[in-house]
Amino acid sequence: MPLVIVFGGIILLLLLVTVVKLNSIISLLITSMAVGFAMGMDGTSIMKSVEDGVSSTMGQLALILAFGAILGRLLADGGAAQKITDVLTRVFGVRNLPWAMVLTGFLVGIPLFYNVGFIVLVPFVFMVCRSNKLPLLYVAIPLLAALSVTHGYLPPHPGATAIAIIFQADIGLTMIYGMIVAVPAIIISGPLFGRFLKSIPTNPPEELFAPQSKVQTASPGFSVSIFTGLFPVFLIALGSFGSLFLPENSRILGVVQFLGDPVFALLLAALLAMYTMGIRRGKSLRQQAESIEDALRGVTTILFIIGASGVFKQVLVDSGLALYITEITADLTLSPLVLAWAIAAIIRLAVGSATVAGLTTAGIMLPILESSNSSPELAVLATGAGSLMFSHVNDTGFWMFKEYFGLSMRDTFLSWSIMETLVSVIGLFGVLFLNWLVG
Repeated sequence: MPLVIVFGGIILLLLLVTVVKLNSIISLLITSMAVGFAMGMDGTSIMKSVEDGVSSTMGQLALILAFGAILGRLLADGGAAQKITDVLTRVFGVRNLPWAMVLTGFLVGIPLFYNVGFIVLVPFVFMVCRSNKLPLLYVAIPLLAALSVTHGYLPPHPGATAIAIIFQADIGLTMIYGMIVAVPAIIISGPLFGRFLKSIPTNPPEELFAPQSKVQTASPGFSVSIFTGLFPVFLIALGSFGSLFLPENSRILGVVQFLGDPVFALLLAALLAMYTMGIRRGKSLRQQAESIEDALRGVTTILFIIGASGVFKQVLVDSGLALYITEITADLTLSPLVLAWAIAAIIRLAVGSATVAGLTTAGIMLPILESSNSSPELAVLATGAGSLMFSHVNDTGFWMFKEYFGLSMRDTFLSWSIMETLVSVIGLFGVLFLNWLVG
């Protein structure tokens, strides 16, 4: 019955958004409350889930979105995004730009959270497509596939690392296996799948990705452009890997991790861009204020939609749906690796959160793994792959993608949801192949 209620909630949400044409935020809140009541929650518990869903989703993400939008807009206005685009096009050629995005997404995705990587890199995708008159999703999907795979499969991302710790897997070996599995998953779900999306229309918010001003003087140099654009990546990577080469109680480690916090790193990057793309080029802070305000206005609607989607996810979690799935999957007789993938995929489909799906599955699978000969490293990858399965309306990533690229519900399913499904299924096949190879 709980799974039927969830399915009914998804149908209700789709009807409200696509048929009734109700605002997405209101539709998500109505659906969340209806599902909560249907699952037996009382009004007080539902409103607590509403508050927790908004706060947990928008807490850190609100500032990340704001500073990321400011950085992207300043890079565009200052000519840095155009300069980086010109160099990428010259080095890789127009035909190979999707592959350039794969490489960028993979390298940047290893140290960065998915949301941060998305916000930092999407402005470059828009500039690349605008300059070369390329279909937006043709270039964007390869980048996002790489970010998704690195986020779901590979330590040091918190989800994958936590699962590895629960399974007592070797982190280094997990990363090596993960790299092997990641390559075909990214290639098939990214550049190859992206070729089929060229005709899908997109309508991104102009406030976030406005073209470079026509009154702009000479473009900035490539070195200062790439340094400004990737400055938050450097800081966050330093914070992520600082514990590998600094003592645990070191003061320097504390400073490094503070600088590498995503919110603070993006704040510093925005301040740096105000100097390198503004003050250094003759623009006062007053002159830059209008662009910054436009960027923040453009991100407001997106932020509230993401917050409302967090409510839907939180109601599903608080209603005990993950526990119900745990009970109904307890007696399944499958290979431990397939079982880990399947349980994570079911929880992901029902709840929406990849982290909840992965960690819940790890708790279920631990005693099964301990009594089997399966590789704990491959179990981490199988669980991570399952946790990415078919992102849809109960996942904040679905709404972020939809709103940033200005897509209809139908086209978001046809692009984003299918891409995530390919990443998940190909990941499972890669894990099973490695298990056959090393087993």
